[in-house]
Amino acid sequence: MSIASVFNIAGSAMSAQTTRLNTVASNIANAETVSSSIDQTYRARHPVFATMFQGGQSNGSGSLFQEHDAAGQGVQVMGVVEDQSNLEARYEPNHPAADAKGYVYYPNVNVVEEMADMISASRSFQTNAEMMNTAKTMMQKVLTLGQ
Repeated sequence: MSIASVFNIAGSAMSAQTTRLNTVASNIANAETVSSSIDQTYRARHPVFATMFQGGQSNGSGSLFQEHDAAGQGVQVMGVVEDQSNLEARYEPNHPAADAKGYVYYPNVNVVEEMADMISASRSFQTNAEMMNTAKTMMQKVLTLGQ
């Protein structure tokens, strides 16, 4: 792995954290939306990440743990899934969106968890940006070695 691959790895991580921040923002924005049916109620969304490995990494060593020894080449967003936990049904017969039984359904979004997730994603993005900056500084120092 070269120092140049640091930029690809950090860039993929920053892209993944941007997806994570966008889903958190969507969850927080829809935290208090109501619906008269379970099927139409917003469900919290969460991104699914996977490590990308270098393709065709057969070096002939024949290690039994080759897939565990492989260096990661970045992170990839596999998709965004909906949280299948229970929705919150509240008895509010005077609410305009109440169903025939007087219930309205609120999303399964926990704003406190979403805020913690937002802080974590933001810090991870910042860490990757600083890692890219450090790699850039190192490469600039290498250019001045011969002077």
